[in-house]
Amino acid sequence: MSSRNQTVHRIADSLNGLYERNEALRIARIIVTEFEKISFSQLIADPDAATTYDKYDALTAQLAAGRPVQYVTGHCEFCGLDFEVGEGVLIPRPETEELVGLACSRNDSASRILDLCTGSGCIAVSVAHRLKSRRVEAVDISEKALCYARRNAARAGVDVRFMCGDVLNGMEWLPAGAYDTIVSNPPYIPAGDMPSMHVNVTGYEPHEALFVADDDALVFYRAIADAGRRLLRDGGDLCFEIYERLDAEVCAMLRDKGYRDVEMQRDMNMKPRMVCCRK
Repeated sequence: MSSRNQTVHRIADSLNGLYERNEALRIARIIVTEFEKISFSQLIADPDAATTYDKYDALTAQLAAGRPVQYVTGHCEFCGLDFEVGEGVLIPRPETEELVGLACSRNDSASRILDLCTGSGCIAVSVAHRLKSRRVEAVDISEKALCYARRNAARAGVDVRFMCGDVLNGMEWLPAGAYDTIVSNPPYIPAGDMPSMHVNVTGYEPHEALFVADDDALVFYRAIADAGRRLLRDGGDLCFEIYERLDAEVCAMLRDKGYRDVEMQRDMNMKPRMVCCRK
């Protein structure tokens, strides 16, 4: 029988070469606290207590193969809420929490909000949780992702209308002039960047939620901007998460399409990450 601390270090050791040491230890602690059903404080306070879970070898093998820790545990935290995730749905990133905050703060009077490419529902659910009285709707092309999104809305106790649809088709089925805010974290990573990315992303998360063609990296931004001209009310907000190397191109495209007050915002790491504008 191993102690909690021994188990943490054994898991972390198996991740050498895959992650930096501090990240490996962080992942190992998540696993031990999750499957021992203890808090991080309990792990720190009593590291020599014997572990009770008996299948750490199997979990370690999954992690060592690159499977994201969030898929191993089946959930992750985002905006203070607990989201269910698994293969077929993009794992919410901390940077996207900043997009939620920005979208919520842009328009205090917004009553109807649309989240496009919703995935796990992390943006839509978090916005609905923060802005209790607002009407929030969300669209994704993946029925599998929408299953997660609906469960996540139920977990958070919020009412979000989820719809299956392709944002690249113009979304003529949505009502014109109905939305005060459109927010989106669409696929935006050029496919040519894939070889330089970590296996826990490229080997497990859905490529259709991450990557776009190298020669058309703005495809989703253009489609959503075009749809936004019809869907947003006058003065309505459009807020995007963007690829750090595409900020100038996204801003220029939005201005060309007649949007005003186009602004780029940096994320917690000082990288260009969000662009907002008004119709």
